[in-house]
Parts: sequence; structure tokens; C-alpha cells
Amino acid sequence: MRVINEELITQEVCRLCIEATHFLDNKTMDKLKTACNNETGLPKIILEQIIENDIIAKDEMIPMCQDTGIVVCFVEIGNNVHINGDIEKAINLGVKKAYEEAYLRKSVVKCPINRINTKDNTPAIIHYKMVCGDRLKITIAPKGAGSENMSKLTILNPADGISGIKKFILDCVTSAGGRCCPPIILGIGIGGNMEKAALMSKEALMRPIDDSSNDPTIKNLEDEILELVNNSNVGPMGLGGKTTALSVKINTYPCHIASLPVAVNIQCHANRHKEVIL
Repeated sequence: MRVINEELITQEVCRLCIEATHFLDNKTMDKLKTACNNETGLPKIILEQIIENDIIAKDEMIPMCQDTGIVVCFVEIGNNVHINGDIEKAINLGVKKAYEEAYLRKSVVKCPINRINTKDNTPAIIHYKMVCGDRLKITIAPKGAGSENMSKLTILNPADGISGIKKFILDCVTSAGGRCCPPIILGIGIGGNMEKAALMSKEALMRPIDDSSNDPTIKNLEDEILELVNNSNVGPMGLGGKTTALSVKINTYPCHIASLPVAVNIQCHANRHKEVIL
């Protein structure tokens, strides 16, 4: 049995929160640069400004965006791992430290009704999964409201099929327009039930931006939806152009014969997530 102290968890969560809000990963930056080279006029200028913003954020250690999000945390716990302490307390302490030490905006309210700010950006939204092994994997995703607010969930009729799925996703993107700060990454969950589809769509955003589904049918659907969305002319910041989305990620799960759940989780161009394996 491998023992991991809660102090280490707090330390790593703090580090990941700061890195995720300040540093865009190289693969996403490469996607932005490629998109910029393919645009002209105003869309190209917007992408140049986004790239410049992300470079300044890295060089001057300031957040990529003023909305530094509510922290979503995916935790995979090996069955041969023992946490010496309270893991949930340790994660939230790491979030608190990061948002205080890096002067990140505190965006969490204690109750959705009375809207009183918790003043330290806790609690995080934490999803746990038990796996085999002696490792602890933590993925941190500070999720801004601009893109999250444009995300949608529906339960289609199975007869709606692939055409119904495509229509729902395209309607989601076009109705969002520039409010989700495109170019976007689309995380899509298909199958399961209501909560499973929603969770899969968020998990899909944690995948590397340059990967594809291992299932050829789903990979083809990812490619088709990316092309469909980029032909919508929403474009960078909703002002037109060829680059509405940088990538489409689809996760699927078995579902009931009478149900076709589809969830779309939108991530803005600030593709913020970092992970560590302890």
C-alpha cells in the first residue's frame, strides 16, 4: 500500500491551478497559430491578439483571462493508494492557496440563491474514480462561466440519429455565437443518461487537443462535426471566419434503447487544464 500525504496533494493542486490559469499548452498554441495562418482580415487580427495575449500571460505571469473559473477536479485513486488525511480538504486548501497567492479572481458563491461569495474560490467541483494501481492522478480544470453558460444537454429520440445529434450541436454553437469566446473546443458526451452524458462532455475536454477517438465511427463523427461547425461562419469571437472550433472531442457510453442523451460542453480558446500523477 502506497501512502500519499494530504500536504503533497495541497501543494500539487495549488501548482496546477496557477499553471492552468497562466500557461496555455503548446499543442493548443500550435492550433491557434495554424488557424491564424488560415484566416485573413478581422478573423486573423483577432487570432493574432489572442496569441499575443497568451504569450504575455506566460511571460509576465498574469492570467490568460480575468475569469479564472470555478475549479473542476478529476481524481483517479489507485486501489493500492492510502491517503494520509482528508483528500477533499487537501484539494480545496490547494485551490484556496492558489487563488490567494496568485491573486486570481474569486468567482464562487456559497449558495446559488443568495449569491454570497466564498472569497477563496472554494469549494472545487470534484469527481472521484477508483482505478487499479498505486498512483493518484489529479486533473485540474479552472472553468470559466462564459463558455460553461453556453453548454447544453438534451435527450434526443433515438430515431433522430446522427443527423439529430449534428443539428443539436450546431444549434448550440451558433446560438452561443461570440459569447463563449471562440475559437472553441467542443466536449461532447453521447449516451449513458442525463448526468453521465454531461460528465462525459466535461471529461472529453480533458483529452489532448490533438487526439482522436479510438473508435473509427466516433472519429469520423468528430471530424464531420468539426467541419460543420467551422463552416458556420461564427468565427473567432463570433465575428465571422473559418475558425469557430479548434477541436471536437466525443466520449460515448451505452444507453437505454429508448434514449439518446447528448451533452455539449464548450471550452473557450483558453484551454485550461493541467494534470499530475503522484
